[in-house]
Amino acid sequence: MSAATYENVTLGWWRMNVMLLRPSSVNLACFQSPPATTMVNMKLTYRCATTDSSSVFSVTQPSEADFDYLGQSTKGDLNLNIGIDDGEAGLEGPIEEVARMEAQEAEHLLSHLGIPDPFSARYSPRGIFCSRTLNLRSISAIGYDMDYTLMHYNVVAWEGRAYDYCMENLKNMGYPVEGLAFDPELVIRGLVIDKEKGNLVKADRFGYVKRAMHGTKMLSTQKVSEIYGRELVDLRKESRWEFLNTLFSVSEAVAYMQMVDRLDEGAIAAGPLDYKGLYKAVGKALFSAHVEGQLKSEIMSKPELFVEPDPELPLALLDQKEAGKRLLLITNSDYHYTEKMMQHSFNRFLPNDMSWRDLFDMVIVSARKPEFFQMSHPMYEVVTGEGLMRPCFKACPGGLYSGGSAQMVEKSFGIHGDEILYVGDHIYTDVSQSKVHLRWRTALICRELEEEYNALIHSRGHRATLIELINQKEVVGDLFNQLRLALQRRSKGRPAQSLAHDTYSLDHLRLDKSADHRTSGFSA
Repeated sequence: MSAATYENVTLGWWRMNVMLLRPSSVNLACFQSPPATTMVNMKLTYRCATTDSSSVFSVTQPSEADFDYLGQSTKGDLNLNIGIDDGEAGLEGPIEEVARMEAQEAEHLLSHLGIPDPFSARYSPRGIFCSRTLNLRSISAIGYDMDYTLMHYNVVAWEGRAYDYCMENLKNMGYPVEGLAFDPELVIRGLVIDKEKGNLVKADRFGYVKRAMHGTKMLSTQKVSEIYGRELVDLRKESRWEFLNTLFSVSEAVAYMQMVDRLDEGAIAAGPLDYKGLYKAVGKALFSAHVEGQLKSEIMSKPELFVEPDPELPLALLDQKEAGKRLLLITNSDYHYTEKMMQHSFNRFLPNDMSWRDLFDMVIVSARKPEFFQMSHPMYEVVTGEGLMRPCFKACPGGLYSGGSAQMVEKSFGIHGDEILYVGDHIYTDVSQSKVHLRWRTALICRELEEEYNALIHSRGHRATLIELINQKEVVGDLFNQLRLALQRRSKGRPAQSLAHDTYSLDHLRLDKSADHRTSGFSA
């Protein structure tokens, strides 16, 4: 969250981060001292913290919080109790040395407790990647989406079955689908469908189309330029552009691009049907697969075929809950599907016969996002294990509800805005709307980046070599340009005053002198 580039990616690293809150805030005086050459004075004093004397750790209470050398509040800092009564644990000296010493103390503590060094996650896709500062001390509640966030689906299996049901429905509607098969490598989240032209395009951050595919065939750069020129992709024009926000879009996009090929081949009786009408037909076929319930019924009956559980994920949420965070589950999935999938993926990894429900302070199913963040809908409380509901007008912590709104959640917990961090996989529904309408902090699950990040790490040596060659190329290129400029000036009867010319002349002078010296020595 990827923050959220997480999924089980981020959450595994987050687990340790939340447990320790902030490693540099852990106070120690029992590990090795700094070298004598440092200008840091060690003081055997302690920060004040309300603590149970029998506890190894204590947490700085809000009433006793202070500000550290970085100007951040010490509220929630984890302190180590080692039995000295008075004083305050700290360091005095230049801020760089203080920071270095506190980092060393934190590393020693982690090593002593057998916890992996957080910096080891720097070259791991199981990490949090932040685009802006996020202080977890200021976060009171963390909300999670379920599908493709807490629930790690096997994309090939899940979307493959969605594709199969879609194609079956298209066949029943009279479309030629024989010989077509699901190709998960054809489409990736973040691309945009041009429903008017039957294209799948990749736009840069300014909206210019950089690459495009018509049907399943890649278009040349020249063709892309001819089709789009300076035209911008405007996602506000929903009648034309369809952004692939989530991995659930993969099956629909694959089916559509393949059907575009069939339409171009003349296999589909065109008539009034165009690319936009074809997109509606594919969307209708896939929507029917979801509404009729066959797809979810199959997944619920054999979840082991479609879900890839992460044993660290439930424990990560447990760590967050025990660290004082209120956890929320807000999903568009219905109660029965949520109960079945969460039970399969979470319960077996939780200690002491805990259930997945015990992790969350509030669960909301059938949330109808993004409207959940934009407006208020009727709310119902789920009162039985069979999913029986009754109308409800006020949400209470610990409840299980269907529908409602984000404002009801904020009112229930007495928190709002940037006190809530919401983690989800849908770029628009989960991340954009919760931030725009409520100012919630957000984290995006972007599991596609795992492979790319691994590739970056494994290619570090090659990239270093490439950078060195590029630097050499720039030097040679600059020298060549300077020599060409000198030649141009001399051909026009002007002095060849250029950096390369001066360097070239100086090198020749040195070579001439060296040659004269060698010749004289040989003659002697």
